[in-house]
Amino acid sequence: MKHWLTKAGTMVLSATLLLSAFQAPDTVQAKKQEANMVPSYEVKLLLDSTKVLNSNLTLSSAAASQFNLTTSRQTNVEYFDTNSLGLDDAGWNARFRKKEDKNNYELTYKKRYAVQNGNIDAALTLANTEGFDITDDNYKAEIDWGYSKQTLSMSVDKKVSQSLNGALGLPSESAARQMLLDELPGKLKNWGTSNWGKTQLQNSRAYGPVLTTKHTGTWNGLEVDVEIWPIRNAAGTGIDPIVEISFKTDEYSIANTNRTALINSLNNLGWLVPADGLKTQLVLERY
Repeated sequence: MKHWLTKAGTMVLSATLLLSAFQAPDTVQAKKQEANMVPSYEVKLLLDSTKVLNSNLTLSSAAASQFNLTTSRQTNVEYFDTNSLGLDDAGWNARFRKKEDKNNYELTYKKRYAVQNGNIDAALTLANTEGFDITDDNYKAEIDWGYSKQTLSMSVDKKVSQSLNGALGLPSESAARQMLLDELPGKLKNWGTSNWGKTQLQNSRAYGPVLTTKHTGTWNGLEVDVEIWPIRNAAGTGIDPIVEISFKTDEYSIANTNRTALINSLNNLGWLVPADGLKTQLVLERY
């Protein structure tokens, strides 16, 4: 009898272990939630073009002096999207640009998330649930901090080398689109459904180009950029120059303190436009 009980106990234990072996993979396969990405910060504020530009849309000497702007560079920029702005509606944009001192084209794919009521962590967590977490070495996280809004962007840059001798010209629309397709990152390619992003880009057209000028200098110990975007006006009969000053930092406290100081300084000068910049949106709307 004792022998039978021992044998039965062994059989029960074996069955339990066997059941555990079948159940274990569920635990192993459960995906661990990775940490959120850590963002850098770019503060962006609009300047009154009538106060800081000359009549030919060049930067005034007063503005150049105020921000110690000593270098400048031109960049040709265009965006690609469908006629119905399918990428933009999903929070994505695909940018194609050429800088005057570079022998490559720069391709940028960016996903945007609105930051609600200053809750940056909530935006990072939402991005995390959609695949942007600390383990992703390809994308960089940045908080674009304007006059009243914050936006989280997840972006990846690609470069296509060409023998361009620093020229600013862009390739044909079809050639630029093909480069964007050739370098298309997997997240955008299969966003939501298989090949969604690829299909969007295949059916896209160019919006732009806009020949921008960036002046670089210093303010309050920080490197600052002042960009001039001569964007077509709503009627298509002229130009609405958008002028933006910006600085970048890895630290929230530095961004916060200096943003307030810059707003106060621009207000005192009478140069601040109390609104958020919409360069990309204006290009998509007007071209």
